[in-house]
Amino acid sequence: MRTTPYPSMPVGRAQLIDRLDRTLQTRGRAVLTGPAGIGKTEVAQAAAAEATARGETVLWLAPQPSDRDMPGAAAAALVASVPPSALDGLPGPQRDAIAVLCREAAAPDTGWDPIALRLGLARMLRTLADGGPVLLVVDDTRHIDPDSADLLRFAFHLAPPELHVLAVETPAPYGPDAPYGDPGTGPSADSRGAADPDAAADGTPAALWVPSEADVLLVPPLQADEIAELLVQHRLASRMAGRIHQASGGNPRLALAVGRSMADSRTPVHHAEALPLSGRARDLARRMLAAAPPPVRSALLLAALALRPTASLVRRAGRPTAEAELAAAERAGLVSFTEDGAITFTAGLLPTTLVHDTCWTERSEAHTALARVVDDPVEAVRHLALATDVPDERLAAEVAAAVETVRRRGNSALAAELALLAAESTPVHLGRRRIARLAAAAEEAARAARADLAMRAAADLLARDAGPEDRVRARLAVLDTASQGLTDLDELYVHALEDSEGDPALRAAVQLRLAVKYVLADGDPVRSRAAAVESAALAQSAGDNNTAAEALTQQARMDRVLGSPDADKTLAEARELERAVRPLGVRNSAQILTIRHALFDDRLAEARDEINALLPLVERRGTVEDTIELLHTLAAVEARRGQCAAGLQHAHRALALTLEAGLSPGPAWYTLAITETAGGSFARALRYARRSAQASEEEGDNVFLSRALYALGRVQLVTGDVAAAVETLRRVQEGERRQGTVDPSMLRWHEELAEALLAADAREEAESLVAEVRPVAERLGRTTVSLGLDRAYAQCLAAAGKPEEAAGLLAATAERFAEHGLVLEQGRCLIALARVERRRRRRSAAQQALNAAAAVFERAGAAPWLDLVAESPARAESAPAGAAGALSRLTEAEVRLARMVGQGASNQEAAARLYLSVKTVEARLTRIYQKLDVRSRAQLATVINQARPGRAGAAGADDLA
Repeated sequence: MRTTPYPSMPVGRAQLIDRLDRTLQTRGRAVLTGPAGIGKTEVAQAAAAEATARGETVLWLAPQPSDRDMPGAAAAALVASVPPSALDGLPGPQRDAIAVLCREAAAPDTGWDPIALRLGLARMLRTLADGGPVLLVVDDTRHIDPDSADLLRFAFHLAPPELHVLAVETPAPYGPDAPYGDPGTGPSADSRGAADPDAAADGTPAALWVPSEADVLLVPPLQADEIAELLVQHRLASRMAGRIHQASGGNPRLALAVGRSMADSRTPVHHAEALPLSGRARDLARRMLAAAPPPVRSALLLAALALRPTASLVRRAGRPTAEAELAAAERAGLVSFTEDGAITFTAGLLPTTLVHDTCWTERSEAHTALARVVDDPVEAVRHLALATDVPDERLAAEVAAAVETVRRRGNSALAAELALLAAESTPVHLGRRRIARLAAAAEEAARAARADLAMRAAADLLARDAGPEDRVRARLAVLDTASQGLTDLDELYVHALEDSEGDPALRAAVQLRLAVKYVLADGDPVRSRAAAVESAALAQSAGDNNTAAEALTQQARMDRVLGSPDADKTLAEARELERAVRPLGVRNSAQILTIRHALFDDRLAEARDEINALLPLVERRGTVEDTIELLHTLAAVEARRGQCAAGLQHAHRALALTLEAGLSPGPAWYTLAITETAGGSFARALRYARRSAQASEEEGDNVFLSRALYALGRVQLVTGDVAAAVETLRRVQEGERRQGTVDPSMLRWHEELAEALLAADAREEAESLVAEVRPVAERLGRTTVSLGLDRAYAQCLAAAGKPEEAAGLLAATAERFAEHGLVLEQGRCLIALARVERRRRRRSAAQQALNAAAAVFERAGAAPWLDLVAESPARAESAPAGAAGALSRLTEAEVRLARMVGQGASNQEAAARLYLSVKTVEARLTRIYQKLDVRSRAQLATVINQARPGRAGAAGADDLA
């Protein structure tokens, strides 16, 4: 009997718990079902917690596996869990029968009175329900003994409507007697959970009632993004969320086991194989597979080895009863079928574990059988190569030729696999040919972002007598698959520099990777620029225009960061070289950087048009990383120009591709934080920003860490968490200054920090920050940066007692933002203008500004901003006029302090939260008391409670109308 329900909401289960609650309230019964580890118990615990919060009595019955063979064990546990008062009114025979049950848990023929016991349990539950609603959770019905199941069925049949019952069941994968788990005998064949009531002893869930379809709720797998959130909650590395989701199939228990296996392996994530096959994760996968009978397991092995498995293919490969075997596996939750008949394993760890645990002879026979029946020559040669462990040059050459075919089809992952297979199939006596193929395989793996294959190829090559060029190629391929995670790779850079000595082309390639590392991992744009300059010079001397273009692009990127006026000139030079060499990818190209610069400069229509012209080509012929890069940029452009729905769509697509490819989700989460702030939800934006910051910290990615913190601080400011916003944005400020970032257009934290400081009553510091940044923005021609600074400065003017001047500047700034197509920034200006007008007691002008802001946000689809504005008029209308008028006499900082104190905060607590001294708080409270004509904290709390609650954020809409 569990006495304390689960205290928090399980990840990704809010809607399911709502459905469960509605089912219990309307029908009084519910069955939670799903495979082991899917999170049924956590959902039930959350439902129990909500019932407890509503004042309901919650009983938790959790029979153990050993209870199945103990008659009456579950019923006795239920009796033991109820208050003794529930038994007081029972007639003597019923009380005696229950006493015997609890004392002996014996079989009925040794003393139970079956009729009295049934009636006693039913009356006990009715008495308990007379005191109010009762929720009884039975977790896990598989372990209920048959006698208890019979008693509970009778009691539930007579129970009053106030007794709600939630049964948690895990369907048995295969019936005990049927071949391959025939659905006629399986416990959940009709998908409703109905089973033989007396079958609990063999692991089949005991049916406590005959449920209808409406009673049964299937707990679904978590989505990839929810797996990421789960990993964050459990303090596990989130950057591998996509691969962990693929490995676990969204099963939370399996996902956490994989995450912990990776953490325990102590292997850097970018060095790791696709997924670890050890520890708890492997044990869980084996347990899931263990219930499969040998014929089903043989069919599953063929499906695991095939590239495009179908029941027909498995049958032709030697399993004449494939359909029945695979249908049994489907009922067991091991595989599913797509509409076109393709077989998909429910968790990626299942086929890898199955293949790993199968002996070589059986695997070889399966590959040979598949090679005979597949209809694609590429697949046939792959199976033939995998069916033998004897190197064969003829076969290796066929596999190598297949690489180009697969690459033309756009399947970069298969191309990488085949390239490595060709190298490993090459006879040892052809040493130079094997080394060349290993180097090519490493580069193919880099193009496919397959770090595991790149590492395998590089490790094999570096163990042989390879020349410097091949060693450098292999090491650079490994570096290129590290994505954002470039920490812990210093040894690779050192060896690559040694091997490239005396070869300008190789040296240029190494310096180019160092240039990227210096800025991402080390946060040193000066050093990055120097390495890029050296790389460009070396590449041009060697006639390598492709590397020269990439190096000049990196130089231009650092020039922009450092505020150099030569950035555009260098970028134009890179773009000219790039047009001549026509690089394969765009992710680090001059073309995409040109688009990014247009975004930074708010030349948004130009950026959007270039991306829309490029994106279809990249989607057809480019890498997934190129597509993701373009989608990131397009999402940011659309959000910036007020096309909020389009921005969100592109950002979510970028995240889906990122997780599917197993890439770091940090950049994708940052983009989602930005687009959710514009047109989605401030709450979701906060979550994505925090996730992005965590992933970036895990990888040592300073660039995206600053971006994530900027996104986080911006939302904290808007939603009124001023103290947190100041702290977060100060971290951005410190990081950017530590890195020597000069150009204020790339990450516009300056205006946000200035507004946060102003809201925290640090006006002088806010004015100083604006004065520091403005000359830089004007020197570099960053017009829209200056407009953001104008908005912050206008609010400083208002705080300094110059509301008329502030209102004029805000109105003009709003118009100029509109001229540049920055409608969300225009709306923010109008919100600030409304606040200033209200402080001037110009309520009509304030309402007019608010209405204009609402119209702007509505046209843009900026839902969170529209909600922010829409809250104010309704609250103003419902608030007592006297209280609202009283608060209008206070400054924003005073309102914030008044609310904290009115809610019970001490002077010390308020000072800590507002980043003020205690003396400042005391002086400000004195002014508040004078303005509100109150003499105590109690009187202050009364005024605050009568006025409407609201946000204290610098951009908030409270107290505006």
